[in-house]
Amino acid sequence: MTRRELDAAGITEPDLRRAYGRCREINARHGRTYFLATRMLSPAQRPAVHALYGFARRVDDLVDEPRPGATPDGLAATLHDVERKFLADLAAGHSEDTLHTAVIDTATRYDIADSYFRAFFASMRMDLTVTGYPTRAALDEYVHGSAEVIGLQMLPVLGTVVAAAEAAPHAAALGKAFQLTNFLRDVAEDLDRGRVYLPADELAAAGVDRDRLAWCAATRRIDPPVRRALADQVARTHRIYAAARPGIGMLHPASRPCVWTAFTLYGGILDRIEAAGYNVFAGRARVPRHQRLFAACDALVRARWARHRHPVAVG
Repeated sequence: MTRRELDAAGITEPDLRRAYGRCREINARHGRTYFLATRMLSPAQRPAVHALYGFARRVDDLVDEPRPGATPDGLAATLHDVERKFLADLAAGHSEDTLHTAVIDTATRYDIADSYFRAFFASMRMDLTVTGYPTRAALDEYVHGSAEVIGLQMLPVLGTVVAAAEAAPHAAALGKAFQLTNFLRDVAEDLDRGRVYLPADELAAAGVDRDRLAWCAATRRIDPPVRRALADQVARTHRIYAAARPGIGMLHPASRPCVWTAFTLYGGILDRIEAAGYNVFAGRARVPRHQRLFAACDALVRARWARHRHPVAVG
């Protein structure tokens, strides 16, 4: 299957094919759900998606899954070195690093702005020192680099039937909605890492602070103020999904089933949180397996039909 995808994408140089193959292995091993979602895209699109995922995964793991004994200063220095080397390689258009080789080729093929990578690194640096966000504006700064730019990087790979500039705000909104959904689902897990990804001023308006969230996490219970605060956060996130939704119709027809499925399943996590009375501390909110399977099977059928009627040009 790797050969078919690389051939479809017009990737012929042996070292480059090996680099993309490595990224595909990373995606298949560490991002199984994401990897399966790429099966809904055309073979020509998949190598670029694997490259972007592999790069983001490597940097994210450097921050969130550090080696035993790593210190904050050591992590900061390592991240700085990775960023400096990657941006230098990106400017040069080539790299000795296997993973960088694939993502640089993807960035070149699809004219992905280096500012998106810079913003991503900026947010990863924030995760080394920032443990909370006082306002929505502060959180938005982080989410821009950690999620919005991912949507913007993916946009030229997915293709559009309108000017890219018209679809871009919707792509950014979808990345943001997915990230905020993760934050709501993972409040307890993030607290274990010493982080809160919910605006402190909005929580305070409902009478909630970090200590109250920590009590809920410790007892696996939820009290009325936290329920009100999380209901407000869920409602805000629903509105971001609504802002993102028109962008799906702006994508290349062959890309729509994949993105629509992700839109539906991630939005379904919010529905599960609501159904649980906003108690995200008692267990992880998940869309039922039968719903996920039905959505995936339906999307695969629609994706194959769309690819047959609307072939994707090589990037």
